[in-house]
Amino acid sequence: MRILGIDPGIGTVGFGVIDTEKGRNVYVACGAITTPPNTPLSPRLDMVYNDLNELIVTFSPDAISVEELFFSKNITTGIAVAHGRGVILLSAYRSGVPVYEYTPMQVKQAVVGYGSAKKGQVIYMVQRLLNMKSPPKPDDAADALALAICHARSMTSRLTEEGEINPCSTI
Repeated sequence: MRILGIDPGIGTVGFGVIDTEKGRNVYVACGAITTPPNTPLSPRLDMVYNDLNELIVTFSPDAISVEELFFSKNITTGIAVAHGRGVILLSAYRSGVPVYEYTPMQVKQAVVGYGSAKKGQVIYMVQRLLNMKSPPKPDDAADALALAICHARSMTSRLTEEGEINPCSTI
């Protein structure tokens, strides 16, 4: 199974692609979609949408794992990220690829084993779990790979006795 992890944003959207089979995760690619600052919101959303469509066509994922929004201090930034997340979800929906959403705490728990892990711990574990020679860059790409790993680990609990994905299971 190929999983595309997406760390939503507006200025930077991290992406990470892994292949997973029988509990083994293999790194395929990672990077970031970037949009120029001081550009109006609509053209930036269009760039994110088009670039994500291209990623979906290029990598042909079986599933897309997207981080749920978490508002902490800056609500204005959170609203912009919500706009970006909206076009990401629309792109995934129109592609027909199933989308799974995870909170930051679920991702950290799946990757590090501790839901309050620090960013450096997540990056370190992503590198180790995917046998990468160096940490994934940028940090948004590392987060996206962590989302893909989280989904790969969640999928093992979503299988029926026949090995089929239970369509009634949701995350």
